[in-house]
Amino acid sequence: MKLHSVEKIGGTSMANYQAVKENIVFDTCSSEAPYQRVFVVSAYSGITDKLLEQKKTGNPGIFARFANGVDDDSWHQAIKGLKKYVFKINRSLFKEEAALAKANDFIGERLDSAEQCLSDLTRLCQHGHFALDIHLATVREMLVSIGEVHSAWNMASLLQRDGVNACFVDLTGWRTETHVPLDQRIEQAFRHLDLSRQLPIVTGYAHTSAGLFASFGRGYSEMTFSRIAVLTGAREAIIHKEFHLSSADPRLVGEHNAVPIGRTNYDVADQLANLGMEAIHPKAAKGLRQNNIPLRVKNTFEPEHRGTLITGDYVSDEPCVEIIAGCTGVYALEFFDQDMASNIDLYDQNVLAIIQRFKGRIVAKDINANTITHYLSTNLKTIKRIITSLEEKFPEAEIRHRKVAIVSAIGSDMQVPGILAKTVAALAENEIYVLALHQTMRQVDMQFVINEADYELAIKSLHHCLVEVHHHGRAISLAS
Repeated sequence: MKLHSVEKIGGTSMANYQAVKENIVFDTCSSEAPYQRVFVVSAYSGITDKLLEQKKTGNPGIFARFANGVDDDSWHQAIKGLKKYVFKINRSLFKEEAALAKANDFIGERLDSAEQCLSDLTRLCQHGHFALDIHLATVREMLVSIGEVHSAWNMASLLQRDGVNACFVDLTGWRTETHVPLDQRIEQAFRHLDLSRQLPIVTGYAHTSAGLFASFGRGYSEMTFSRIAVLTGAREAIIHKEFHLSSADPRLVGEHNAVPIGRTNYDVADQLANLGMEAIHPKAAKGLRQNNIPLRVKNTFEPEHRGTLITGDYVSDEPCVEIIAGCTGVYALEFFDQDMASNIDLYDQNVLAIIQRFKGRIVAKDINANTITHYLSTNLKTIKRIITSLEEKFPEAEIRHRKVAIVSAIGSDMQVPGILAKTVAALAENEIYVLALHQTMRQVDMQFVINEADYELAIKSLHHCLVEVHHHGRAISLAS
């Protein structure tokens, strides 16, 4: 019988230790609290941005500054700034001077070692036989590990202070001499742990031979969390966030209109991930789904709510829309060539190869006889590079781009007669022009491509006509 749960705590939640301790670790709704659980922790909110680069704006952090200009000392200054910032976090958590000094010594040593390593690498690359670019992926892995090791060490220490037999589990491979796959590193770390009387606090980053960040990007901590759940045979995987997984963004539709989602399935989670919504990384969800491990998403600050239970087999009792979501900052890249007719597969392979070369993330795609349109979540600089390469390869093609937004109606079963017509009518009533639309036979989502200026109004209008009219109450399909 499976006894334990594996639980991930998000960065915003981690910043509030009191809420984590009272609402998660000593959650009165959990009969096993505080043991028979494993906690995988994210870096404190904003730390990873300072280590790498700002996720939304692209403003450089330590890694970006080092990669783009090793001849100046801006990355040194960035490390000094980060050290002040983490010491400030520590000061808010550790009130006793001895405990504070110990916490500062721990993370300070990591930052000092990282700075020394980067300085040594800079000197090494001044010699003609060594090129910096071949080492940058390793530098990024080393830097990103610092965020999670900071939060995990702190949480383990604070819980020990508060009477819990917590143990710090460092998967970052700091100064390791062995480079092993993710599963092997996890198995080695958990081999001698007794979950009935120990509470592991685990770093969300794990050092692997392939590079966890290189493989999964910013979803690396979810991959660590997922693999721990699978390898240890967890009865349930839980993600603690600072908000509910809701029928729409409360900031757009109003908190009184947004309804928490009680039940849904992994298909829906995948659609949300495709739109950039942070439910769970699709590859992390895959392992849970294949091993029949349910995933629960809970709000740290509302512990009495059962949250959202995500399983592989769930289908709503009646066909309905569960979530209205979307994304802005999308570019429609339209590729037209008269010679494409009857040769679509060949053209598509070439276009995809160029998009992949520049790491453009595809959200949606249209194809007809002579036109392929990819909807890419990326920046204008990347779009222009892709277009230049396409023009070089296909000089007779017509290539256009425009900035758009995508709104999507998502549900575990949306086989509702007339729902497409109803949805388009709701947009039309608000004078929102539909540039393109997609609905697949799987019946889990409908996507509408619209002008970016219409995004917020589109979310509100779809939520009103597809969700609010049903008066779901406290949640759509209450979680068990």
